Amino acid sequence: MLWLLLLQVLASCLWLGHSEVVMPFASCPQFFYGGTPPNNVLEPKKPAWICQRYRNSYHFATLYDRDGRIPVYSAYIYQPGSGIGPESVWFVEPQLISKNNLKDMETELFLIENYDFTPDQIKQSQAVDDDYSHLLGLSRGRLNPSGHHNSTDSRTATFTLTNVVPMDKSLYIGQWNVYEFRTMPEKSKGCTTTYVITGAVPGNTTVAEGRVNRPSHIWSAACCLVGTQPKKAWGAIADNYQNQLEVLSLGELENRLRGHYGATEVTLFKNACPRE
Repeated sequence: MLWLLLLQVLASCLWLGHSEVVMPFASCPQFFYGGTPPNNVLEPKKPAWICQRYRNSYHFATLYDRDGRIPVYSAYIYQPGSGIGPESVWFVEPQLISKNNLKDMETELFLIENYDFTPDQIKQSQAVDDDYSHLLGLSRGRLNPSGHHNSTDSRTATFTLTNVVPMDKSLYIGQWNVYEFRTMPEKSKGCTTTYVITGAVPGNTTVAEGRVNRPSHIWSAACCLVGTQPKKAWGAIADNYQNQLEVLSLGELENRLRGHYGATEVTLFKNACPRE
């Protein structure tokens, strides 16, 4: 019986293909404090654990919802720098399409022209550029923003649609932008390393003719290390229908998410990160 169980596990791994959709983030634990992702309360029915890879390097990690076609969260290390990414280029993840050996994010056109994927194959389990081309009052809200990275490749890697949710436009250019580029620099002063997890609570409405979920809330959490010791942590949450945002303690954010998910416990970081 044990041999049969091991055989089933091996078969499941092979079914996923030789790709960077891994469980749970086996190739990129470095983007989580202590190598520990959030607990499984946030996992959707059809999850994909993506080690986001561009130009042969890992840049962040994303838990993706194949049904809702949005990221549940993206995790990264906060290293702000100047410069922006390729505003006119958006990537998709070939590892979400079918069994293949492609590990790096690519554009839809590249996959169609070079690997004979069809548009229908590409968009089956993920959002595509056309899903975000005709939104009204909404923006392509990147959970992991390019401005939180200090290398060209890392900034470019944030322009994958598996890192994007439909975000209220006034929020995206308003209070969320203030949090990303004013609050984060202020709060992370003195931190040797700052781990960030930014996510979206699935909502009850959709866009793009029902293909893409519109989250009800956007949230972010950070754990600041001085040397190797966690010294402080914080969170933020915003209603995805208005330009308002609250900055909270990590414990308060986890409690809010517990309510939104109907869960008994939400743990975003290991317990060493302060909750108050």
